[in-house]
Amino acid sequence: MELRIFTEPQQGATYDDLLAVAVAAEEHAFGAFFRSDHYLAMNADGLPGPTDAWTTLAALARDTSRIRLGTLMTSATFRLPGVLAIQVAQVDQMSGGRVELGLGAGWFAAEHEAYGIPFPPTGERFDRLEEQLEIVTGLWETPLGERFSYEGKHYTLADSPALPKPVQSPRPPILVGGQGPRRTPALAARFAQEFNLPFTPVGEHRAKYDRVRAACEEIGRDPDELTYSSALVVCCGRDDAEIARRAAVIGREVDELTENGLCGTPAQVADRIAEYAAAGSQRIYLQVLDLSDLDHVALVGEEVLPAVADV
Repeated sequence: MELRIFTEPQQGATYDDLLAVAVAAEEHAFGAFFRSDHYLAMNADGLPGPTDAWTTLAALARDTSRIRLGTLMTSATFRLPGVLAIQVAQVDQMSGGRVELGLGAGWFAAEHEAYGIPFPPTGERFDRLEEQLEIVTGLWETPLGERFSYEGKHYTLADSPALPKPVQSPRPPILVGGQGPRRTPALAARFAQEFNLPFTPVGEHRAKYDRVRAACEEIGRDPDELTYSSALVVCCGRDDAEIARRAAVIGREVDELTENGLCGTPAQVADRIAEYAAAGSQRIYLQVLDLSDLDHVALVGEEVLPAVADV
């Protein structure tokens, strides 16, 4: 089992806050530092204001040295696919090949309204996501010196030089995730190296992973080529008092977190992770909501991560 750190900066964080967590994650041997791609806080004031995902990752590419970097999930509504391909390839170069792209359809209508971003209906958002995946992967995989063209319903590219190229070959890993029963598994099967289930009860994992496996088999792809992952909030403490304090800081109840996330002592959290492993999860993104609590990151890195390494 690999553990990664996952942050929600729209809830309130500066770049320096994110850098401190990324450095702590690197020091404690987590597999990656990921961040959300949102421009509006949810049930919080969000001060000092939102930060852009790929601007953040570009800076972290230079301010870290080993840890992998990525998004859960970049919203296809925020960026044109050609521009996104350039941005991610450049950050991959800046990081020496440590970038991963989680790409989703977008879902939070209020942030689109707040910042003047078009928010099409669900079906169109998934159509656009599919075209974006075709374009981004097509640009990256076009051999050097050749041209890439694409004509879709929503995007058209003509005679593109398909530059720059990412460091990773043939391209950085793509993550697709979500609860959708049909289109999401199909897109994961076609384009992804990883399928992610966000905040999903452990009892639902196997069936939802199996939908992706079936979608792979339908197109002749080996389902084991994908990594199957989960995203879960973490609230770990050395004793009940520390657990309760951390839960209160993020506005959650211990009992609710115990049921829906990874909550408890290091041993309890490790046992809960083993349940997700038994349900098919190979990687877990630990949603860290209090970015000022670097001791929390250290505790999980020192006591939980070694306990689940062989799960």
